[in-house]
Amino acid sequence: MDYGSLQLTDWLPTTKKEMEIRGWDYVDVILFSGDAYIDHPSFGAAVIGRLMEKEGLRVAIVPQPNWRDDLRDFKKLGTPRLFFAISAGAMDSMINRYTANKRLRSNDAYTPDGRPDMRPDRTTIVYAHILKELYPDAPLVIGGIEASLRRITHYDYWDDRLHKTILADTHADLLIYGMGEQPLKQLIKEIKNGKRINEICDIPQTAFLVSKNSIPPNSFGEEKRLFSHEECLKDKLKQAKNFRIVEEQSNRLYAARILQDVDDKTLIVNPPFPPMTEDEIDASFDLPYTRLPHPKYKGKHIPAYEMIKFSVNLHRGCFGGCAFCTISAHQGKFITSRSKQSILNEVKKITEMPDFKGYISDLGGPSANMYRMGGKDLSICEKCKKPSCIYPKICNNLNTDHSALLDMYRTIDTMAGIKKSFIGSGIRYDMLLHESEDEQTNKAAKNYIEELITHHVSGRLKVAPEHTSDNVLRIMRKPSFNQFFQFKKIFDSINKKYHLNQQLIPYFISSHPGCTLSDMAELAVIIKNLNLKPEQVQDFTPSPMTLATEIYYTGYHPYTLEPIYSAKTKEEKNAQHQFFFWYQSSNKPTIIAELKRINRPDIIKKLYPKG
Repeated sequence: MDYGSLQLTDWLPTTKKEMEIRGWDYVDVILFSGDAYIDHPSFGAAVIGRLMEKEGLRVAIVPQPNWRDDLRDFKKLGTPRLFFAISAGAMDSMINRYTANKRLRSNDAYTPDGRPDMRPDRTTIVYAHILKELYPDAPLVIGGIEASLRRITHYDYWDDRLHKTILADTHADLLIYGMGEQPLKQLIKEIKNGKRINEICDIPQTAFLVSKNSIPPNSFGEEKRLFSHEECLKDKLKQAKNFRIVEEQSNRLYAARILQDVDDKTLIVNPPFPPMTEDEIDASFDLPYTRLPHPKYKGKHIPAYEMIKFSVNLHRGCFGGCAFCTISAHQGKFITSRSKQSILNEVKKITEMPDFKGYISDLGGPSANMYRMGGKDLSICEKCKKPSCIYPKICNNLNTDHSALLDMYRTIDTMAGIKKSFIGSGIRYDMLLHESEDEQTNKAAKNYIEELITHHVSGRLKVAPEHTSDNVLRIMRKPSFNQFFQFKKIFDSINKKYHLNQQLIPYFISSHPGCTLSDMAELAVIIKNLNLKPEQVQDFTPSPMTLATEIYYTGYHPYTLEPIYSAKTKEEKNAQHQFFFWYQSSNKPTIIAELKRINRPDIIKKLYPKG
């Protein structure tokens, strides 16, 4: 990391000394983060800090405070003039710290040198308890993905039980969910107008607790009431029904306010802001980031930073609606795209970095090929509650034209200092294979596939079929595996045409709700016949606020209320997972034993024809 002519004051302060260098004797907001402080638009603490700075506030960041000692990190900057803020980091702390088998991970990508012990379990709650004990009268605002996905009654896989809204466990005054720029700007405006945080009740995309007899008037029109936390504890079917309401409202253009009773209080979840405009998202990405980790980490390796330092995020949101994914619950299904100029400005900054060698590692987003896509007729979108615009089939109202993305790639590749740009984010091949009624869209899709494979693959292209069973894929909200076959044929033919030696890397999940041992055995046969030995595989991890997690916990599909099987014990999950590695001799005896047990001798013959 080359810090060149940058000064310590080019970062937000993290210590009293850094405040004094700036001539500050107080700060307005102190933000505690579970991640290392990396001043880059891919890291939430930096975005929020820079945004508040732009709004005229004095902001300090305390990254990865020590919660085990005398709590000096929590005391060193004193009390902020306005409020404390907490974000657990770019990941839920439990997913960050534990594997699907609930084993502690050996490294943390968001920590210097990957140290695994720099954040506590349930980071938001631990930090909040400390701050509330030290500063009981100081307002506290929580946000980030951990708080966002735990804003209502939710299943916690690591405790194997339902948890209340995280507001009840943290005693925070306000929760900001989703991408926080718009609600935070509104909050700052209200505070500047003289309001106290616990008096503010009408900011979209916020949640808070009130006593049951003092529910504020609803300024959003529509309202939905969920079964109470206590009712859900007694009846899993009620929890399943709640989830459907929450997911549908999260995916509406104009949603209802949600209420849920918990203990002697009522949780109020205000609907989200409308999708950001191009100017609004540009303003966030154009803030004066140094794009570097804080100098305190000089000489240390932060894996998450190394992964993204030469990448560019083109848009936010994802309309895929995959059952196991948290993106739409946090970022929403509506795509917010940056302007071409904002993206080109960021690419130019990257080319000026001293250690840049000419290769952009990713021009992407939550799904790489959704840039500038959305509803053709927004009046239709206004009536829609569906969590996915492309499942079970691609919506007729969805613009799937890849022309703007192709133009972006081509422009970037002609820029001075750029040798090549790669696409590292996942590609939705179902949109590329889709036959539109518009010939221009079909032509752009064909051109995109060819250009992607010939110019933007660094030897390996990642795609995510996730499974081969139509039944499992239906529950996942993913297209049929036949589409992977189609895409693989195109991929192979283009490689052959241009004499390229590139690999298609498919992602697969075992133990997803609805997946049986038989489904995994059939998957093994299919990948064997395709000559695939998958590397990118994972065991399903239930994370809060996803459809798959609700099915896993309740045993019901929230939309149909049909009972669905999930592998839950360690033995069941391991039995499914080993089918990815059918070819390893160490797995052969147990796989054969399992296939005999479920009476599938036909699979034994297909996997091991020589016996």
